[in-house]
Amino acid sequence: MSEASKASKASETSAAPAAPEVSAPTIAVTGATGRLGGRVARRLADRGVPQTLVVRRPERAPRLPGAVAVRGDYADRAAVTEALAGIRTVFMVSASESVDRLAQHRAFVDAAAEAGVRHLVYVSFYGAAPDAAFTLARDHFHTEQHIRASGLAYTFLRDNLYAEFVPDLVGEDGVIRGPAGRGRAAFVGQDDIADAAAAVLSRPDDHTGVAYDLTGPESLTLDEAAVILSEQLGRTVAYRPETLEEAYASRASYGAPPWQLDAWVSTYTAIASGELDGVSDAVPRLTGHPATPLADVVRAALG
Repeated sequence: MSEASKASKASETSAAPAAPEVSAPTIAVTGATGRLGGRVARRLADRGVPQTLVVRRPERAPRLPGAVAVRGDYADRAAVTEALAGIRTVFMVSASESVDRLAQHRAFVDAAAEAGVRHLVYVSFYGAAPDAAFTLARDHFHTEQHIRASGLAYTFLRDNLYAEFVPDLVGEDGVIRGPAGRGRAAFVGQDDIADAAAAVLSRPDDHTGVAYDLTGPESLTLDEAAVILSEQLGRTVAYRPETLEEAYASRASYGAPPWQLDAWVSTYTAIASGELDGVSDAVPRLTGHPATPLADVVRAALG
């Protein structure tokens, strides 16, 4: 090869662009195969944020740019510790409803601390308290307490009832039945929650030690929700109050264990008690857009 050719070849080599460096993920998202976790993961991917998706079945995880799926069951402390190695911030959705959900949460938090995670963004529940009317909100309270005791930095997203859940309350006869009385709930859309979560995860240090109540733009009785559903679904929906005894009796045929029956019925008694009433400005403050009304959430779900 001539000296000129060598010089030309060297020039071509030096001019070749270097391969872009791919940053290792410092954010992990749990529940990415579910509705809320999947929404959050997609928003982070849209922002170009590398992330680790911690899921029980990696083959079911969404395929997203910059995302790596790893196996990690909440109750499997060793697997979670390995999955979270090198992770700074974790988005932690609550585990599936079960009699041992709180134990699973505690195991996951302990594993995160052992792995060196610095910040947990936990999806809690509106009005989480040790004596909350909604029995599952008590689990959320104790999970929050365990996170605080772990020494991890934290942010709690305390969601009201999901707006997407409201149509599921309607029976085949078009009637919502339950002991909610004239109480109100500020149903919140999962897209709004995901937008808020993505905002927090993008700048977690700005939200350390904060608990955000995430609600829709209005508190509604189930009578008012039924009117909205009637308009959006194109069929008549009505609400008929039940007594506690009627509520348990009408659900007994499902064969659910006692803890689950308590959870189902207490969804309504929490509304009746006023514990789910109240509108927060957290969604617009975090996301930069208004919270989505129930009618719009239902309309979007219908396509």
